[in-house]
Amino acid sequence: MRVVLDTNVIVAAFATKGLCSDIFEICLLDHSIIISEYILLEVKEKLIEKIHLTQSSVNDIVSYLRNQAEVVMPEELHESVCRDKDDINIIGTALSGDARFIITGDEDLLSLKKYKNIEILTPREFWSRLSR
Repeated sequence: MRVVLDTNVIVAAFATKGLCSDIFEICLLDHSIIISEYILLEVKEKLIEKIHLTQSSVNDIVSYLRNQAEVVMPEELHESVCRDKDDINIIGTALSGDARFIITGDEDLLSLKKYKNIEILTPREFWSRLSR
């Protein structure tokens, strides 16, 4: 299964052990993670600003993500697709990467529930799907 893990899920996966880190590990092992340079840049910024990791640690994480995930160029979409124009790149990444799911904690994305054939789920909802 092809999935896009939104920035907030990736940052949470590296910040602490818990649901997001479990999802990240399962996606690495059993699924394909789709990512874009846009997401990588956001991850880099958030790991430094919010988690206060060193530049060296952040560079290692970004390098790891590049090697483990499929990096795609987000499909260009009109701003009207969602409430937050920054989320257009997340949806565009999912479209370009032919993802089945976007996993996110972002309420603006979650309010869409679905875009074309891509389901937009919280980490908990995705975990529940995996557990079935």
